Amino acid sequence: MSDSLPLLLRAARGESVERPPVWMMRQAGRYMKVYRDLRDRHPSFRERSENPDLSYEISMQPFEAFKPDGVILFSDILTPLPGMGIDFDIVESKGPIIHSPIRQISQLQKLRKLQPEDSLPFVGEVLGRLRKSVGNNAAVLGFVGAPWTLAAYVVEGKSSKNYAVIKAMAFQEPKLLHQLLNHFAESIATYLRYQIDSGAQVVQMFDSWAGQLSPIDYDTFAAPYQKKVVDLVKETHPNTPIILYISGSAGVLERMSKTGVDFISLDWTVDMKEGCARIPENVGVQGNVDPGLLFGTPDAIRTRIIDTVIKAKGRRHILNLGHGILPGTPEDNAKVFFEAGKNVNELIKTVS
Repeated sequence: MSDSLPLLLRAARGESVERPPVWMMRQAGRYMKVYRDLRDRHPSFRERSENPDLSYEISMQPFEAFKPDGVILFSDILTPLPGMGIDFDIVESKGPIIHSPIRQISQLQKLRKLQPEDSLPFVGEVLGRLRKSVGNNAAVLGFVGAPWTLAAYVVEGKSSKNYAVIKAMAFQEPKLLHQLLNHFAESIATYLRYQIDSGAQVVQMFDSWAGQLSPIDYDTFAAPYQKKVVDLVKETHPNTPIILYISGSAGVLERMSKTGVDFISLDWTVDMKEGCARIPENVGVQGNVDPGLLFGTPDAIRTRIIDTVIKAKGRRHILNLGHGILPGTPEDNAKVFFEAGKNVNELIKTVS
């Protein structure tokens, strides 16, 4: 144990810390004017996320503005797909588009195992630069998409409201889907190892769409592959904390804790106290402030942060939103969130 290490890393490893560390999902992005100005100059999302100078600059924008306890790589969960032979684009206001959705065994057989050193060198460069820039003032976070969510995108071909195409595959051609999920699990584990070797100190796995599964199907198509990723990474990097986030996870919280992750990131649909009661004590919790609250008053934001931190008392806790910060959120309110998180001990004294 060392007080010289970043607060977020110490908390994620289970050390006793002076306060919960604080960062935000999607903290680099559209709510910041400096980001929107850069986006106007570089309208292609893939350029912004794959040009190391741009990705580094965007990753650092919230750190320079608010000094969060975590600095997360500016990238996308789909970024590794071309390295496996799956092309994609991200269209502003429409989201990801997969040009040739994977729906047949012949397509699956053509996929390549990910070799991130060759196909994603920009990711390693950015993570290394972030570590050098923030030192021990913040932990550097990497992230990936989980196998089910990646599969949902590449089978559907785009974002979906009902996931009819991949669910049809799950129930009509489960063997094909399991092969695809296994391919993603192995490649994503390789990608996480690469991120850690490049400088990521804590990593988060987003299974954004696993909350769309019934519990029995979560046990079949999501959890085993989350666990495979975790097991493979822990074989080589046992001391790197792994966080798992699922949007709409209220129905599968207990199942999430069985995947071997170190932290579960709660969305805002679960009360923090109830969420903690449902998760084993050895698993930390992250979250879970409603991002919509950041459209409210500074007092409302502070009050909710106090409530969240008090309810998580006694647990490993990383203060965060229950989802990504929303476009249009006032930057001043983001500042309030971070400042309240950093001063939460003093704020709690005022209400106790």
